[in-house]
Amino acid sequence: MARFIFITGGVVSSLGKGLMAASLAALLQARGYRVRIRKFDPYLNVDPGTMSPYQHGEVYVTDDGAETDLDLGHYERFTGVASRQSDNVTSGRIYKTIIERERRGDYLGATVQVIPHVTDAIKAFARAETDDLDFVLCEIGGTVGDIESLPFIEAIRQLKNEVGRGQAISIHVTLVPYIAAAGELKTKPTQHSVRELAALGVQPDVLVCRCEQPLPASERAKIALFCNVPASSVIPALDAKSIYAVPLQYHAEGLDTEVLRAFGLEAQGKPDLSRWQHIVDALTNPEGEVTVGVVGKYVGLQDAYKSLNEALVHGGIANRVKVNIRWIDAELFEGNKSEIAGQLEPCDAILVPGAFGERGAEGKIESVRFAREREIPYFGICFGMQMACVEGARDLSGIADASSTEFGPTPEPVVGLITEWMGRDGLEKRQASGDLGGTMRLGAYEARLDGNSVVASIYGSDTISERHRHRYEVNTGYKEALEKGGLVFSGMSPDGTLPEIVERPDHPWFVGVQFHPELKSKPFDPHPLFASFIGAAVKQSRLV
Repeated sequence: MARFIFITGGVVSSLGKGLMAASLAALLQARGYRVRIRKFDPYLNVDPGTMSPYQHGEVYVTDDGAETDLDLGHYERFTGVASRQSDNVTSGRIYKTIIERERRGDYLGATVQVIPHVTDAIKAFARAETDDLDFVLCEIGGTVGDIESLPFIEAIRQLKNEVGRGQAISIHVTLVPYIAAAGELKTKPTQHSVRELAALGVQPDVLVCRCEQPLPASERAKIALFCNVPASSVIPALDAKSIYAVPLQYHAEGLDTEVLRAFGLEAQGKPDLSRWQHIVDALTNPEGEVTVGVVGKYVGLQDAYKSLNEALVHGGIANRVKVNIRWIDAELFEGNKSEIAGQLEPCDAILVPGAFGERGAEGKIESVRFAREREIPYFGICFGMQMACVEGARDLSGIADASSTEFGPTPEPVVGLITEWMGRDGLEKRQASGDLGGTMRLGAYEARLDGNSVVASIYGSDTISERHRHRYEVNTGYKEALEKGGLVFSGMSPDGTLPEIVERPDHPWFVGVQFHPELKSKPFDPHPLFASFIGAAVKQSRLV
């Protein structure tokens, strides 16, 4: 029977519950345990798929096509365990399921209430598909005290009682602020937060205290006294130089040992942390550095490109170089071409990531043109591939009006809305006027690569599986014209109808992909495209 670890946060948001959960799971893995991490999100959206990146950061997509919270990206990157649809649930999805059941008459006339119906649904989600696991880590989004999270707190209170003593514990992540004027760390916010959680029936077993200054033994003892936990269960969490140093830092503070102790389990020997030591060594002692210009439209919030940022770091680990990311707003290049050289010339490589909508599109096309003409390594992801095709059509194939139907009616729809495609379960259809949420081409799909292509040599295979999230596709009706302009379609869907990869063989490194390779990259297993892209940037840096 799986043991449950419930993770809550208090005082303020953005304390790093997701990173803590991912780090703890990695430490338990290093001790030989089988783990899975789940995220409960209290907001009423069914999923984050229709939310602005500025509101919620990136949308992380799983192999089975779920649009999920970005924390699931941390979970995968730290554990290597592929996330599933069942690993992220929102209040919206819970309520939607309950209302659908009520409309069908499944409750046999009963009054539908938060207790027991909502809490039972949350508990069922937590327990689903856990038979083959040793630990299930469940992170509760938001902050204790938020009205939205009350049903989730009540559900974990009930579940702790149902599974029995020794089968579930609670970890509370809290803040111990440093007051510079007083020169002191203040424990009162933590005391109040724990008191509020305990008033809801959940007594934390371990406290993880985020702080800017080292937490003295006297303050740990004070927190332990007032919060009813052993002093050894008060774990300091100071800022780390890299998120990949966090597992080592938590282990040094005894987090994994205290969690096992809370379960009544004896820590057998030391965990194998060589993987993390190697990663931290590569990050701490690089043999060079490169600059990658990322030309995007959500650069005001880097969480909008969280997986992309980390995949570039992983490419740096693979090449043992530091990757400096230069975030560039694509709108800078629209109507002001004098900005282009100044912004992009310092870059050893250029990347145009995924996006939606017309804003910034012409700036991205200008970035593609600059990379192609200056022979700077170029990587186009999703929208970035589509803009590479539009640029190629306009500048090399003589199709001056080339555009995307996403931007409105066009006489030359090089990129258009896909309404039918072969999915994992057969033919899938979508209407142009249909709902936005969950109607894209989502999740993992196979692609066949040209055996003589650059990408086939990078992957070392002619068959790949990658994750998608998009509504528009490059129009194969323009394939011949684009290839005459030197843009080769080197990867296609298995039925040959949907372009997956384009490349320019006559360019030092020019690849566009319709999928999102960043979603499958890990620090201990960098994605081959990112490893190769950063390798090309290293070569470019030596030419300058």
